[in-house]
Amino acid sequence: MRASTRGGSPAGGWDGIVFDLDGTLWDSTATVARAWDAVARERIPGHPGLTRADMRGVMGLAHAEIAQRIFPRLALALREPVVQACYAAEEELLRREGAPVYAGVREGLAALAARYPLAIVSNCQRGYIETFFAVTGTQPLFCDSECHGNTGLSKGENLLALVTRRRMAQAVYVGDTAGDEAAAAQAGMPFIHVRYGFGQPRGPCPAAADFAELTRMLLQAGPEGA
Repeated sequence: MRASTRGGSPAGGWDGIVFDLDGTLWDSTATVARAWDAVARERIPGHPGLTRADMRGVMGLAHAEIAQRIFPRLALALREPVVQACYAAEEELLRREGAPVYAGVREGLAALAARYPLAIVSNCQRGYIETFFAVTGTQPLFCDSECHGNTGLSKGENLLALVTRRRMAQAVYVGDTAGDEAAAAQAGMPFIHVRYGFGQPRGPCPAAADFAELTRMLLQAGPEGA
């Protein structure tokens, strides 16, 4: 099943913009790495620790794949409690210390929200999007969000579910990785790549070098121009 992109283009182009989170709106890898490193060293004797590069390499993946890649030698029965402890530690640290949003995100989201419904779909755990909202104060700009931690579904399935319940027929997905690109394709949605993020798309697609350029693209172009 795919989201419909048929029908007349609404005034101003899109009828919804859905964003990925990590690598698209903010970069929490430094804070997340500190939290996971502390838990790993405490819970796993002899663990060498985790770095920002380790966390950057798994951002955007679903829970099970992150757990397996970060703790491959840990038995499954022991892995899950450790990962849940890591999630709790990162949420606490993020709410206390925050994380940097990319340049132009706050201003761009405000400009886009004045014209379009905005939403977030991420592969993150339950509560992570809410932490982003709490840290950045941007929740009033978004009409909806969904994540793997809430549903257990793939990013593409969550995208389709969100645009369906919001009755978005001409929505676009904005992200930074090939996984985001594939999720948009699965949901039958156009995709725009942000070059400043964590990855590269597999195929040709519209792209923005920074969030200011992305904002201009979204305000000026509708479904036919993406």
